[in-house]
Amino acid sequence: MDASDLLRGALLQISESDTVRSAVVAAPVSRAVVNRYVAGEEVDEAVATTARLRTTNRLVTIDHLGEDVTDRAQAERTRDTYVTLLDALAEDDLARFGAAEVSVKLSAVGQSIPGDGDAVALENARAVCEAAERVGTTVTLDMEDHTTTDRTLETLRALRQDFPWVGAVLQTYLHRTESDCRDLAHEGSRVRLCKGAYKEPESVAFQDGEDVDLSYVRCLKVLMAGEGYPMVATHDPRLVEIARALAGHHGRSPDSYEFQMLLGVRDLEQKRIADRGHQMRVYVPFGDDWYGYLVRRLAERPANIRFFLRSLASNG
Repeated sequence: MDASDLLRGALLQISESDTVRSAVVAAPVSRAVVNRYVAGEEVDEAVATTARLRTTNRLVTIDHLGEDVTDRAQAERTRDTYVTLLDALAEDDLARFGAAEVSVKLSAVGQSIPGDGDAVALENARAVCEAAERVGTTVTLDMEDHTTTDRTLETLRALRQDFPWVGAVLQTYLHRTESDCRDLAHEGSRVRLCKGAYKEPESVAFQDGEDVDLSYVRCLKVLMAGEGYPMVATHDPRLVEIARALAGHHGRSPDSYEFQMLLGVRDLEQKRIADRGHQMRVYVPFGDDWYGYLVRRLAERPANIRFFLRSLASNG
């Protein structure tokens, strides 16, 4: 395990610390830095960011930040925020044909509620899917820590009975993911492939960054060879080039897969990918619960830390 892997572990540990969270959230510089990576706290700010990105021909997926909700009323408020967001996107003609879609964490809409959490999450996710279908766009179910993987995939299967376009997310740091890719690489299946951003035990996840990268390539080969729609979520130039090569090898047209990157990271490269005729989708988070999201993004790749430190330097 090299220094970057140790740093990643330390950051993931920090992401769970309430003491550090309170200090960072209260720091005056934090808000200025967060503004680069988070599209504000309100629906209208997320819509404005989406409109700006669409002027450069980039697609968008929007995440309302928050997770591990254990209160049913809060889960319903999150559901309602998504419905309001989708209607606002449609009003500004940003949603049609999936130009701007939404990403939903099931724990934010009720999965973590004791007892009937899975049923609550399915009910709320279904309402979001109904709103998305009404305005002509799609929904992707975000993946969280490994303890929820099977439950999330079960909810995915239930939703796809009525909404076959619902997207899945698979994380290549998990040992199981290559097998999950084979299960999901079928016609009509939208799959976002990412490295993973939670602190996981060695028993279920690769701990070394190189092993995670190798797993990413193996999984990417499965998805590109399949009949589904791969969504290549990475900022790594090597993986971007490998994805392009695999798409070419399998005779994929530019509209049969897409690249995804985070808001505020490699913005010029995002524009270049879109300008070359590839589909480039930007993951746009919004809301006031940004701390855990931001720290996990830093942990995903050492380069993200450099972006963050440069932002601190320019705002200090």
